[in-house]
Amino acid sequence: MEEKQEIVPVRTEETAKYYSEEKFWDKLKKFGKKAGANVVYAVLLLYYTLQKPDIPPKAKAVIIGALGYFILPLDLIPDFAAGVGFTDDLGALGLALIQVAMYIDEGVKLKAKEKIKTWFSEEHNFSIIDAKIK
Repeated sequence: MEEKQEIVPVRTEETAKYYSEEKFWDKLKKFGKKAGANVVYAVLLLYYTLQKPDIPPKAKAVIIGALGYFILPLDLIPDFAAGVGFTDDLGALGLALIQVAMYIDEGVKLKAKEKIKTWFSEEHNFSIIDAKIK
């Protein structure tokens, strides 16, 4: 009988210790292009939401946990794995986005999209992500 490998959900407390502003920007600069515009957009949405002064502690914890997982050097699928390395990161980021969607406003989206323009030369359509966080 084949044994199924269970995927354990990421715990916010465990991954939060990996988050810092410096580590965040270092990871984005190093892997942003490889991760792709959608992952970077999700990361930036969380980052800019975290910067808002009126975010409750629980939402901050969710965001810091997700960004910590993104920064985590060794996660479920290593980031250097060709083609799939950031799949698990996007999943964790997506869950966090859904949980804090009520705090993501048009200003946050605009900041994220403006930052994306400085890193990626072509235009990107983020309507799928935006639709999930309405």
